[in-house]
This record gives sequence, C-alpha cells and structure tokens, in this order.
Amino acid sequence: MTLTDICRQVEIFKSKGFSILNTLSQFGLVDKDPQTKTYYLGPNLIFLSRHVLNNMEYPEMVTPFLDRLSKNTSGTAGFGLIRGSDVFIVAKREGNQGIGFTLGLGARFHITSGAPGKAIAAWMSEIEREKLLAKKKLYFYGDPSRMDMKRLGEEIDQCRDLGFAQDIGEVTPGVNIVSAPVFSLHKKIIGCIILVGTFSERTIKEYGPKVASIAQQVSHKLGAHVERVYKGANLSHTIG
Repeated sequence: MTLTDICRQVEIFKSKGFSILNTLSQFGLVDKDPQTKTYYLGPNLIFLSRHVLNNMEYPEMVTPFLDRLSKNTSGTAGFGLIRGSDVFIVAKREGNQGIGFTLGLGARFHITSGAPGKAIAAWMSEIEREKLLAKKKLYFYGDPSRMDMKRLGEEIDQCRDLGFAQDIGEVTPGVNIVSAPVFSLHKKIIGCIILVGTFSERTIKEYGPKVASIAQQVSHKLGAHVERVYKGANLSHTIG
C-alpha cells in the first residue's frame, strides 16, 4: 500500500504515518519498494507472529522446490531471505537423515556465515563485496579468527564457476552445508537455497548442482533472467 492509502485508512496525517513507517522499517517490520513507493510487511515479523510467516509470499512459492530438493537428497532444504546484515530462514523442508541439527523457521544468521555467506558474496557486485569484506567480523569459516581472505577469494571464484558454495563441517562440526544464491528482478540477490545434512564431502559434488538448479528455478519463478546472472556456472543438472 502507498503512504497515502495507509494514512487514509487509519485516519492519521501523512507526516505522522511516514514517521511511524520509518521506525517500523528500521526494525525490519515493514519494507518499502523504491520503484512503486509502496510498503509491505517485513521479515522480522516472523519473530512476532507465526501467522505472518504463513501468509508471506516467499514460503508458499518456494516450498514445492524445497520439497523436491529434500526428497532427492534426504537433507534438510531451506530458503534464507536477506535482511540487512542477516539471513532469515522463512521456509524449509526436513530430510530423513535423523540428524540433530536442523534449520528452524525464523532462525537468523550473519550474512557472511558459512556456505550461504560465500554463495551471496560470490554474486555481489565488486563494490558491495568490498564493503562487506571490510567489516571487522566475518563468519565464512565460523569463528572470525579463522578468516582467510586468500582462501575465500579462491572459494568465491569456484562458487561462480560451479553455481554453489559449500561448508564442510566448519561452522557446525559433522554437518555439511551447500548453498546457492537466489535472485529477483534486476539481478538482485534476495536470499539463498540451503541444503544441510551429514552427507559426505564426495556427495557434495552430486548435491551441489542440485542445489544450484533449484536456486535457478526459484530465481526464474521470481522473474530473474538467470541465464544472464549465472554466467559461466555449470547448471546443466536439473531436478524434475
């Protein structure tokens, strides 16, 4: 809704409505579309109401894709939505591996955390990536003290070639993670597909392309021209 529509319905002045919406936006409770100038509900409402989560567009749209990925890999598949410096899990499908570590709806982690962080950073613009990597604490390898810029650069290049990033038990010992970025219109990175499980390092070579394929399909569903986005990435593997 536009600012005018909102203020008309709640019967307050536009100046007051703008102030309130600006405050809610700072806490991630609402977002504003810079193109249409309209306001919509923000992901931080996940922490306030399960009802909001069930009625957001992303979970409903992405769940069938996560379901296929989970069934094909027996891992736990999730969709993480970027909000500021964090990633929120807004949809998931549990695998049948019986592992103790799962993705919880509403859970959040730093945008640089593990495989999801690598997948997101790999497709950022150079300016955005430089700004991100200039931060004092980075969690690509779990504890910030283990940060290795040279290694990260090599893994980012590999991620752009393969279409996915991986974390082999570094953030959570014994748990491996594969992730690929999801785009919307105008090549904007909005989140990532995440696959979590106790599968072997060798199996990642098989599951990685599956995760990348699902991320590509979700991006296409959101209107992204993924063929232009994933330039050079090997995404020939698909999940029917």
